[in-house]
Amino acid sequence: MTKPSGELAPYAAHEAQGKGRRYQEPAASYRGEYQRDRDRIVHSTAFRRLVYKTQVFVNHEGDLYRTRLTHSLEVAQIARTVARALLLNEDLVEAISLAHDLGHTPFGHAGQDALNACMGEFGGFEHNLQSLRVVDELEAKYADFPGLNLTFETREGILKHCSARNAQELGELGERFLSRRQPGLEAQIANIADAIAYNNHDVDDGFRAGLLSLDELRQQALFDEQYLAVHARYPQLEDRRLIYEIIRSMINKVVTDLIDNTTRRLESLAPDSIEDIRAQRNPVVVLSDAVYKKHTALKQFLSKHLYRHDKVREMTDKAKLMIEVLFERYMSDPGQMSGEFCLSATADDANESTKARVVADYVAGMTDRFAIAEHDRVN
Repeated sequence: MTKPSGELAPYAAHEAQGKGRRYQEPAASYRGEYQRDRDRIVHSTAFRRLVYKTQVFVNHEGDLYRTRLTHSLEVAQIARTVARALLLNEDLVEAISLAHDLGHTPFGHAGQDALNACMGEFGGFEHNLQSLRVVDELEAKYADFPGLNLTFETREGILKHCSARNAQELGELGERFLSRRQPGLEAQIANIADAIAYNNHDVDDGFRAGLLSLDELRQQALFDEQYLAVHARYPQLEDRRLIYEIIRSMINKVVTDLIDNTTRRLESLAPDSIEDIRAQRNPVVVLSDAVYKKHTALKQFLSKHLYRHDKVREMTDKAKLMIEVLFERYMSDPGQMSGEFCLSATADDANESTKARVVADYVAGMTDRFAIAEHDRVN
């Protein structure tokens, strides 16, 4: 069961004041509504596929690197910690965290960029919007409705970013992007927990892969501060455990700062409800200026030295080409797709735009290894 509303802050997402589901359902006997959302996400096909979708390195390159699934679990862990400290709704923040990458393509951001380019004539491709399509339409499990029929608050958190053009078609869910309002605090927490998780854990994967050296990492203030503290305490610690202790310390540093700084902002704003949070022009869940500067510097360092590393670029270039080939083959011959995707793309009323969106749905849902196998089959 979720916490009784009396244990949550007044500006938390309270289920009793929630905006409900798109399709009415009877309440569950032993679970709250956001817990049901979390459970539906965990049982979804798209969630299971995340185990074979890349974070930075293509899935088959090693068993120890992060996948979209392990990343989502790490985001949920960080987000729940922050939500608990701020007396917010832990079930909701976990549901959002676990669902935020459901619409991601195979091959990480390289796959997303390639698919967006392929869809240029047909409205483009946004992975956050695709995550919403997955939970609203593409998951086919229930007799009474399409998708997972999640609550408004979970869907609000999943849609972190959205173009104005697409927001205009989303009704109440898209309104905040047009009026420059904020989502609830739980959604804001999941958003920044995502950035904290991938920043710190990409350091781990990059070091493990031999693409980032200790000397390079020590050029970053956030890393070096924790390196000096850990090394002083454990001067003989070998690199593997040294890096892990540094990453633990970095996460603790950033998360503690986030909780403390957000607490001060909430005390200053004194909101009475989640609507007071939504009315803000800027996010309320934020890092202090000093820690944000170090956090952002580390992100920029990773972009230059890891994501653009020759080894990673070689992989991403191949991945983009595979996505382009798959999109082209399926557009020219939709019969190459399976099941409902083939039927939808070849229906009598399916125009080129409809067909392209079906192809994008099909390609985006692939795992890395299935996309590789399909590319080999159709090419």
